[in-house]
Amino acid sequence: MTADARRPRPEPAGAGTRNAGMTGLNPPPAGIAASTSRRMRSIRLLLVGCGVLLLAWGAVVMFDSVRPTRIPGVALWIAAAIVLHDAILAPIVFALGIALRRAGRRLTGTVIAIVQGGIIVGSIVSLIAVPTIVAKNFAPANPTVLPLNYALNLGLFWLVLAALTAALSVGAFFRARRPDAAIPDDTAR
Repeated sequence: MTADARRPRPEPAGAGTRNAGMTGLNPPPAGIAASTSRRMRSIRLLLVGCGVLLLAWGAVVMFDSVRPTRIPGVALWIAAAIVLHDAILAPIVFALGIALRRAGRRLTGTVIAIVQGGIIVGSIVSLIAVPTIVAKNFAPANPTVLPLNYALNLGLFWLVLAALTAALSVGAFFRARRPDAAIPDDTAR
């Protein structure tokens, strides 16, 4: 064998540092990754700290302004909102996202995001409006406490939201399909 045959071939750049979970991608150099993870850790700690402070402030305000006999009802409403979100709303939005993505490559990510955003907005408004709809059935005889037809208003809101979501989705769909949208025109300078 010649000396050239015994010499090991050079590896491609970064071949020894490839991450198995990121096929074909090299991780950033150690200094950059360490500073990014330290910065992200700091940001996360700041966000968690702000969340804990807001929860504590909300608890103080609740115990100060809500009669103690009504606190179990508030706790039940919060628990029901969490269950409604985690067991019903989040899976529906997730399943809709999967169904829209399986609709083929015809739909862009923008259209999917618009539809999911519409569902999220509608769900949040429904979460706020449903207690007033239920309370209207158990309201005292005073008609000024809950003066509106909240069920009708919620239905109208959903109709307007569906029309707006459909219009924005169609607009985004056709905008992405325009030939000039895919290739920017650099000759116009």
